[in-house]
Amino acid sequence: MDFSPSKRGQEMLARLDRFMREELEPVEAEYHAALTGGADWHQWRQPAVMEKLKARAKEAGLWNLFLPEAEHGGAGLSNVEYAPLAERMGHSMMAPEVFNCNAPDTGNMEVLARYGSPEQQHQWLEPLLSGEIRSAFCMTEPAVASSDATNMQATAIVEGDEVVLNGRKWWSTGIGHPNVKIAIFMGLSDPDADRHRRHTMVLCPLDTPGVTVTRMLPSFGTFDEPSGHGEVVFDNVRLPLSNIILGVGRGFEIAQGRLGPGRIHHCMRAIGAAEHSLSLLCARAEKRVAFGKPLAKLGGNADIIANLRMAIEQARLLTMKAAWTIDTQGVKAAMSLISQIKVVAPAVAQQAADAAIQIHGAMGMCDDTPLAGLFAYARALRIADGPDEVHRGVIAKIELKQQKAARGELE
Repeated sequence: MDFSPSKRGQEMLARLDRFMREELEPVEAEYHAALTGGADWHQWRQPAVMEKLKARAKEAGLWNLFLPEAEHGGAGLSNVEYAPLAERMGHSMMAPEVFNCNAPDTGNMEVLARYGSPEQQHQWLEPLLSGEIRSAFCMTEPAVASSDATNMQATAIVEGDEVVLNGRKWWSTGIGHPNVKIAIFMGLSDPDADRHRRHTMVLCPLDTPGVTVTRMLPSFGTFDEPSGHGEVVFDNVRLPLSNIILGVGRGFEIAQGRLGPGRIHHCMRAIGAAEHSLSLLCARAEKRVAFGKPLAKLGGNADIIANLRMAIEQARLLTMKAAWTIDTQGVKAAMSLISQIKVVAPAVAQQAADAAIQIHGAMGMCDDTPLAGLFAYARALRIADGPDEVHRGVIAKIELKQQKAARGELE
């Protein structure tokens, strides 16, 4: 395995780092100050500084870095090349949108690039790639355990030349953004088909009659403005069959592609968040004095710092191995590694943020530092990117199969 960055990857990382230090980080406070902070998402506005940064990032060629398909406007980077860039973005909660690398748009753009029709790509992929609009992904439902996606009860039923959507979705990320125009809806089309051929993905413009965003869901007391995570009702929403992606019953097939490379992007950014927390922890531990000593020399704080460094390095190596395996052998070969890093990376980010909060004391719990936000982000990721228990189940299933094969007990 070779994780060495390519010459192009090194150059892109240097440019990204410089942009973040010189352009983005100096205006982070201005960006957050421009958010209204209310529960009424109808009043949310995109801060002007974000649009300015996006324009500068596009001009600098730091745009759509996540997408390997250069023919669709992507940067043409491999997962191994992209990983350090995504990690650097993880130092700032606003950075992914600046470079058009933010979820759920990345996953939705991957879906459209790989499975969308030419018409769907022209109407929706192109404006997403240019950063003109935002999107949402509507899968999780309040009435069922959505960690098992086969439980979905919302429906996407073909009636003549239309597909009709009904159901209630929630935690639909991005649904509150003032620029959101389109959602990908996943619903049940044929309950009698094979369990992985029952569901369909449909492109649903949010101004279609019958679509109602009922509320934004606060997490840890904040609404994640200006994107939000909302609850959406689909009441007899009628769309042309041309809005179906790939075909009826192909939803899980699409989801498997969407959940591979795109979902380890979260892990890459989580490593960056952990690094940011550790840097804040160390700066505080060296400068803050209690009982006549810097905090770094009190109690077990040195052990905490050392353990975090080891945990972050281990998580980074596992992330890189997952990325390398996807690049060289495909998503299927990397399934265990993908699940492993989805468990490990958010846990390490949460551990680092928690330790940094403790070192900062009361200051760490308020918005004078980004630590409370980093902790909430990492904790939410352990559910939003699939519960730890589901990923562990995948890991164990693959491990048992591989161990059985190693013993010569093939099925």
